[in-house]
Amino acid sequence: MSEWIEHETLRGRHVTLEKLTADHADDLLAAADDERIFRWTSAPIRTRGDAAAYIETALADPARQPFLQRTAAGEPVGTTSYYLLDPAHRSLAIGYTWLSTSAQGTAINPEAKLLLLGRAFAHGAVRVEWHTDEHNAQSRAAILALGARFEGLLRKHRQRSDGSWRTTALFAMTDDDWPDACIRLNEKVENRFDQPKSGDGPTVSVS
Repeated sequence: MSEWIEHETLRGRHVTLEKLTADHADDLLAAADDERIFRWTSAPIRTRGDAAAYIETALADPARQPFLQRTAAGEPVGTTSYYLLDPAHRSLAIGYTWLSTSAQGTAINPEAKLLLLGRAFAHGAVRVEWHTDEHNAQSRAAILALGARFEGLLRKHRQRSDGSWRTTALFAMTDDDWPDACIRLNEKVENRFDQPKSGDGPTVSVS
């Protein structure tokens, strides 16, 4: 699959999104500081072997561009991805996102989404999707807060790590929605700059 959106490092004030490589196994292991952050996504990363396997799976998907997330100080705090890249229809999804507990409730996640969405729409995307477990209320609220719209439920859409089947809540943002969403996301990043973390427990924004 030829690259439509180049897989390159994205830099903000608070977060840097690096192209994920096999050399980042130790970084992912360090970022995985609480098993609860994996509740709605993949199996927990407990060992370097788990981290290496996670990276191998991510890199094996030709329609996925995975990133390592780092703070401005260079600390690894998680991962996120473009996936379901569809050049013919100018659409993609953002997900496979998890963050260290230290980074949750800060400017890291909204700025990461600002970078990813800005990059996608600047390269001609007309639609960006998010998929999350129908029962993940916190994730659903966070996606709506980005400016995305709920579009429905996909029954038996993905298999969980325990073998059960989940119903996926589908959200999307179009290029028509992006200008207003961009303003709100910039405000969210500014409002969270140097603010303490929220009192919420470990969560994950999307999966």
